[in-house]
Amino acid sequence: MWFGLLRSPLTNLLGRFAVALPCYTTTKRLRKLHIARDVILHSKKYNSIKMKVTAEKNEKVAQMIFATIYPLYLNRLEKNGRTKDELNQVIEWLTGFNEAKLQELIEERVNFETFFQRATLHPNAHLIKGVVCGYRIEEIDDEFEVYKQCRRMEKLIDELAKGRKMEKIMRVEKK
Repeated sequence: MWFGLLRSPLTNLLGRFAVALPCYTTTKRLRKLHIARDVILHSKKYNSIKMKVTAEKNEKVAQMIFATIYPLYLNRLEKNGRTKDELNQVIEWLTGFNEAKLQELIEERVNFETFFQRATLHPNAHLIKGVVCGYRIEEIDDEFEVYKQCRRMEKLIDELAKGRKMEKIMRVEKK
């Protein structure tokens, strides 16, 4: 039976030949096509596309006012059933700012650059790894430190929003 054309990122890799591939649901041919597509999609070449941080992006994030972003973080967490106290606990773990100091920084309307300059980062902050918004945290160059710290904080907040346990979010170095 004809069910249309096989359309996927496979089309980009195989060019005009992938567009002309028919999809049959019950044949071995379809299974072979899907296996071939999966091999290509999971290959290192296909997944090696890396997002690079530029000086402009770093500067743009550095000049963002923390007080304007904090309510967005809080809103996202509250939609997912988490509390302001949990958000503050995660930020305190990363930066060392207690709730009073955090409120003072919000009222002062500091930008992210100042926010992270005043912070005493947790010794295990380097254990925060993974991808946030297409950027792999551990691959962000050290010259873009503000951007890297901001992405680390966003990673913690993402994990909190997804329901991860606090013990796992606040990383502990394995012995």
